[in-house]
Amino acid sequence: MDVLPLSTQQRALGRSPLRAFPLAYGCWRFAGTDLRTARATIDAALEVGINLFDHADIYGGDGAAEELFGQALAEVPALRERMLIATKCGVVVGVPYDASRAHMLRAAEASLRRLRVTTIDLYQVHRPDLLTHPAEVAAALVTLREQGKIREVGVSNYSAAQFAALQQFLPFPLATHQPEISCWWLEAFRNGVLDQCLQHAVTPLAWSPLASGHLALTPEVARSKTDGERLSALIDCLDRLAARDSVPRTAVALAFLLAHPAGIIPILGTRRPARLRECARAFDVRLSRTDWYAIFAASQGKRLP
Repeated sequence: MDVLPLSTQQRALGRSPLRAFPLAYGCWRFAGTDLRTARATIDAALEVGINLFDHADIYGGDGAAEELFGQALAEVPALRERMLIATKCGVVVGVPYDASRAHMLRAAEASLRRLRVTTIDLYQVHRPDLLTHPAEVAAALVTLREQGKIREVGVSNYSAAQFAALQQFLPFPLATHQPEISCWWLEAFRNGVLDQCLQHAVTPLAWSPLASGHLALTPEVARSKTDGERLSALIDCLDRLAARDSVPRTAVALAFLLAHPAGIIPILGTRRPARLRECARAFDVRLSRTDWYAIFAASQGKRLP
């Protein structure tokens, strides 16, 4: 069979000079542990090749995830040279969104202090703020870039139209777009987001690539969930392919994303080193076009036309 190409070669972040391993580490669960555990998690990610660490200023509450990560970097400063640090701003508890110029400038300064770095490699607008004109959002990003506080810019959870509106006011290309994507959540394949990434050479960073744990359920437990029969059928499909290639089910689910021509980088959130190594088995999966479309059809619960 013709096998879809999968490679551990680093992928460009958009048109920027930044290069990232095809899997990233998401720090939304990073807070709430001690420094020793935090260091072990970072080390495990680096060991499998991951170099992109994705934060947000709300992860852990009040920047706790950024703060703990910054403590780990302060303990071993050489780690900074081995990684790309991404973070996000614009979600404010109780508001809920603020991407005004004043807020974004303050938020970037606070993230730099917590992370204990002088430059953020990738700065992302976490969610669209409907009350801020995209020209104002762009002005804040331009200022931060000119000041050397950020290197590249991305967005998260934007529609294709919102992405285009912001890009219109920026003098440089957006590097990344971070939507929810998994073989259980297919919206980005249908709503124009991935098509836009392909059109403009923007790198998609997939959050919740394992569907918030849904893809780890047994078929029996899956049937008790919303759309349980469809979820169970998807899990059965993944398990058949996993057994064929002698890999974990999660590896097949990640390979489904990695095989897409947009160059999707799934963001992993586990704190277990063994689970990170399991995820890295995605590159051992041998998916054909038939396999890929079988997963897609099982997920949507009907045959493709």
